[in-house]
Amino acid sequence: MIEKLSLTCDGRLSHRQLACCHSYCGLPLDGKDMLIYSNVDKKLEPLLLTGHHGEISAMTFGKGSRPVLLCSASADYIIVWDIELCQKRTQEGKVAAGTVIGTSLGEVVHLAFCLSDERVAACSGATVYVLSSKRPDVISTLTSHLGPLTSAEFCPWNKDILVTTSEDRTFKVWDLKTETVCYQSFVLSASPLLSVLFLEENRHLITGSTDGQVWCFTLPDDHKCHLVTKMDLQKMEKRHQMHQLAISYPTGCAEQSTVDKVETSKPVLKMASCSSLTDTRSVHEKNNSWLCIGSSDGLYVVDLATSELLRVLYFKDYHSLSITLAGSWSISSGWDNSMVFLVSSLFTPCVVLLELCLSELGRNWACGEGLSVYPSSPLLPESPLNVAFKKKEPNLPKKKGGIKEQPLVFHSKVRSSGYTSAPRRIMFSPKTNIQKKPSSKKATKNMTFPLSDYPADSAAPTIPHCHLSTGNKPVYCFQYSGDGKQILCGLGDSSVLLYKSSLTGNPTVYTGHGKSVSSVSWSLNRQWLLSASEDQSLRIWTHGSAEPAIVMGNSAFSKPIRSAQFYYLDKFLLLGSGPSLCLYLYNVDITRDDVKRYQQRSVVKLASRFMTASSTDITALSAISDFFSYIVLVCGSDRSIQVFDMNKGTVASEVPDAHSRAIHCITQNKGSMFSTQAPDSYNLFLTSAVTDGVKIWDLRTLRCVRRYENHVNRCHPCSSAISPCGRFIASGSEDNCAYVYDIRSSSYLHKLQKQADTVLSVTFNPATPQLLTGTLDGKLRLFQSSSGDCLSHDNSAAVHSIPNMTA
Repeated sequence: MIEKLSLTCDGRLSHRQLACCHSYCGLPLDGKDMLIYSNVDKKLEPLLLTGHHGEISAMTFGKGSRPVLLCSASADYIIVWDIELCQKRTQEGKVAAGTVIGTSLGEVVHLAFCLSDERVAACSGATVYVLSSKRPDVISTLTSHLGPLTSAEFCPWNKDILVTTSEDRTFKVWDLKTETVCYQSFVLSASPLLSVLFLEENRHLITGSTDGQVWCFTLPDDHKCHLVTKMDLQKMEKRHQMHQLAISYPTGCAEQSTVDKVETSKPVLKMASCSSLTDTRSVHEKNNSWLCIGSSDGLYVVDLATSELLRVLYFKDYHSLSITLAGSWSISSGWDNSMVFLVSSLFTPCVVLLELCLSELGRNWACGEGLSVYPSSPLLPESPLNVAFKKKEPNLPKKKGGIKEQPLVFHSKVRSSGYTSAPRRIMFSPKTNIQKKPSSKKATKNMTFPLSDYPADSAAPTIPHCHLSTGNKPVYCFQYSGDGKQILCGLGDSSVLLYKSSLTGNPTVYTGHGKSVSSVSWSLNRQWLLSASEDQSLRIWTHGSAEPAIVMGNSAFSKPIRSAQFYYLDKFLLLGSGPSLCLYLYNVDITRDDVKRYQQRSVVKLASRFMTASSTDITALSAISDFFSYIVLVCGSDRSIQVFDMNKGTVASEVPDAHSRAIHCITQNKGSMFSTQAPDSYNLFLTSAVTDGVKIWDLRTLRCVRRYENHVNRCHPCSSAISPCGRFIASGSEDNCAYVYDIRSSSYLHKLQKQADTVLSVTFNPATPQLLTGTLDGKLRLFQSSSGDCLSHDNSAAVHSIPNMTA
């Protein structure tokens, strides 16, 4: 941050609106006059503007670049100035003059131009005046707030929409055609709202308060605003400091360095979008979600997509600056990929012009660990993934010396002479009416069906198709088979149900666990099913058999199995129990001896056991088994995400404090056999935590790239899922709804209502655009896309009777 200009004023301008654009900056002189400085040429003499009789209380520049308009307000006049015309008149020796557009409107605290610079909004008391910028004409007078106004802004994509904030802690959306309130917010905070900002690309409305709270709302065409995210600068600053200290210092030094810190308030004085960011090595070439927030102690750079603080530029860290605490900010884009700030001092009569290079800020933010789900090197000789069962050599009899016995004939089989067979009574009988059998090649050809691609441009599955009840027990987990024809459900009553994907017919029931089922998984060949339970046991089932082929338990695990799955093209079983990440070899043998019927012939062997960093308990894990991948993602009870490299058997990287609570669900973007995505898309994964929403991460940089928190998740472990096309995200919620997000936006697309209870589980069908939800009271509901093919069978009110199949 560079100080380009420092000015000493005749009085403090701490809470006045100052004017700044990419070419000029302006501030009051002697109360009634103004000085306009050039941001480009420092040697150029400042332009003196006179005309007010009262003390100037607010100034602002227009949105356009030709001509550059300036609006100034005092208690007597509101004047619009053409800067280039005033400069020309001054050079000719004439007095610069402006156009008076309003008189005696009271003490104006805020001014704002519309996008076309044709109208000006002036906030005075509890009233906002909409004026013409070309003539003295009051277009509208809007009064509805219960307290004095603090700011107002015109909507950039709808010229007839105006938003105002007030000390009554609310904001209002006005329709200038009808001069009525379209939307009025609830009381957002205990402190007044200070500023407002529009983001045209996402059609978002952002407002901030004096206590450092920032709210982001959607502003759709019906003007019914929905909250997208809420941020607290104080809390984000603490998380940011702890993260930086954890990286730079040991634990003891980090704790000691946080002592004797003086906390200051973080008022949101001014906000601006960093939409002109370039020259970064982030995931996207252009990041439009960065937000600059001017506060009393410095500039805060926030990522709206992730609700995280990227960087803080404190005034105290720049000893060359003439300012330590700010009273007001004016922010504008500058030249050569930069931003300029006109900042007034809080306690001293000083105003400074600062410049920040955004490319440098982007380089400081960009970093990566170089991780990927794709293997970058072959397996190491000592890799745990090389472990395999030893092949048993056949026990051949030892060779003895001497003459070997030789066969009497040269063939292994000798045809019988026929003396023992019955004599023939019919010598010849011709065969008639012979039917030709189809060849094996044709039969094989008729048996194969081509795989239909998953529609990449289909709409999100939001249309209810059918629903059924599994009982009154929670549906904690489920997973579709790879072909999308079957669904495996784990319930809270310790049973596992196997349904058709259409939810028709009676399910196959697998019982044997003693407590609720925590996770289920399919093998790639869809012949084996895996279920893990809170009773510290794991079972592998086969189709058509109610008895498990493999049972792992009997005090083999000291703590419940939180997550288990097949791994590495079904070579291993991967599970997490306590702080241990276990890798098991297995061999399923379903043959049984009738005499020793309950003796298990399948083999399970521990291949490797890994401990998490700091021995934290595993709460969730995920790995890709559809192709060879060394990466295993593990979530710990200490709120961390640990990336295991199974080729080396070590923790390759760790993300501390990934959420404010322990992560209960982690989901990778695995796609399906019916869809194809960009290779880099498979490095994305989701995490869910109670009270902290859903975050999407990029494995290559180990950074959160977006956050979704429109759903409600206060106490139950609601899961999340990514669609096979990689365009949608679904999440359960405690308000009896399921939420569908566009992966590119933090605001939800659809809210799937009419659920009977809390939606715990969600999953997408890998073959067709369908979404399945499971609730706390055991209800399954299937949604399909409006552009997809309708299912043939409607089972909208089915309650299945469960046959008794016990192990």
